[in-house]
Amino acid sequence: MKFNKLSQLFLVSIIGLMVATLLTSCAYVTIDYVFIANSAGSGSGSSGQIQTYDADSSTGALRSGQPAVSSGGNNPVAMAATADYSNLYVVNEASNNVVHFAIAGNGVLTQKDVVTTSATPVSVAVNTAETYLYVVSGPNPSVLTEYSLSNGAIGNVVQQETLSVPSYATDTIVPTGVNVLANNGAVYVSAYDQSAYNPGGTTTSTANPGWVFGYAVGSGGSLAPSANSPYKAGVKPSALVSDPTNRFVYVTDFASSQLIGYTIQNSTTLDFLINGPFKTGNEPNAICIDPRGFYLYVTNGLDSSVSAYVISLATGTPSAAVNVTGSQTNSTDTTPVSVIVDPALGRFVYTANNLGNSVSGFRLDPKTGALQPTQTTPYPTGARPAALAAVPHGNHSLQTTSP
Repeated sequence: MKFNKLSQLFLVSIIGLMVATLLTSCAYVTIDYVFIANSAGSGSGSSGQIQTYDADSSTGALRSGQPAVSSGGNNPVAMAATADYSNLYVVNEASNNVVHFAIAGNGVLTQKDVVTTSATPVSVAVNTAETYLYVVSGPNPSVLTEYSLSNGAIGNVVQQETLSVPSYATDTIVPTGVNVLANNGAVYVSAYDQSAYNPGGTTTSTANPGWVFGYAVGSGGSLAPSANSPYKAGVKPSALVSDPTNRFVYVTDFASSQLIGYTIQNSTTLDFLINGPFKTGNEPNAICIDPRGFYLYVTNGLDSSVSAYVISLATGTPSAAVNVTGSQTNSTDTTPVSVIVDPALGRFVYTANNLGNSVSGFRLDPKTGALQPTQTTPYPTGARPAALAAVPHGNHSLQTTSP
C-alpha cells in the first residue's frame, strides 16, 4: 500500500511538472525573430552562418528558433532587411559577396541570389521603397554600389560612386558604413582616410581623416553628390544612422570616443549640430535609433557597454539617458559590435558581442529610454557574432514615426 501511495505521488508530481512546462511554453509569445550573423567555427576560414532567435513579447528574452543556415560565404559582417520584413541581405566580407535570403512567416531563411563585389564589402542598406540596395566596399577600390531590387531579388548595378576626397584623389579611403534616409531621398557613407589616419603605420596625407559622403537620390536611382560633400567626421567614423523623420544624421567616431551629429538641410546637405560632438564610451563602433525616433543607442567596444541617449525632437541633440544603475552605460558581454532595437514593440535592445560569442539583451523604458537587462542575458551564439537584424512576428501594430 505504501508503494502505491508513493507511486501515486510520483505520478501526480510528474503530471504537475508537465502542466507547468506546458503553461510556461504557452506563456512565451514570440514578438520578433532576431537574426545573428557569425562564424560556424572558431577558425579564420570558417564559413559564416545566420542563427535565428525568438524574442519573448513580455520580457525580451531570447531562445533558439529555426535551425541556423549558411550565410553563403565567410566572415559575415553586416545585414539589412527590407521594410516589409520579407527579405534579408547579408554581407560576407571574406567572400566578397552579398547574399539575399527570403524570410518566411515562421522565421525560416531561404537563400535566393548572390552578387559578387569588386572589393571587400563592409556594410549594406536597403531603401524603404525596396527598389535599391546600397553596398559599400573597399579599399582598393572604395566604392558605393547601388543595385536594383525586384521583389527582393538583387538586379543589375544602377550606379557606382568612387569614394574620393577632393584634392586628395590618390588617398586610400576606407569605408565603414552606409545609411539611406527613410524617405529614400539621400544616401550617406562613413569612411576614413587611411593616408591621414593609420595607427602604427605611416601617413602620407594632410587631409582630414574622417568623412561622411552624401548623395542625393534622383529619378531612376541616379546618385549625385550632395552640396559640400564629403563632410568632415572626426578621426575614424565607424558607423552612422539617420532618424526616421529625415532631419538628423549621427556618426560614431571610434578614435575620439565621440558621437557627431548633423542636421539635414535642403533634403541632403549636412551641417554640424552646433552643440556637438557628444561624449560616448571608449571606441564606439555601432549605433541605432528606436523606431519612434526618440532614443539613440551606441555600443562601446572597449568598454563592453551600450550608451543610451534621448534625442531632442526640436534640435536633434542627444542627451545621455539616466538608467537604473545611475550611469550612462549598461554592461554587455565582451566587445559589442552591433546594436538594434526590436521593430515590433520598440521595447528591446540587443547587442552582438564579438569576443563574448553572445548577444546581450535590454528592456527599453519607453518613457525615458533607459535600459535594464533582460532575463538570463547574455545569450550564447556561434563564434564571433558581428551583425544583427530583426523582423516582427504576429499581427500587431509596428512602432514607427511618420516623416
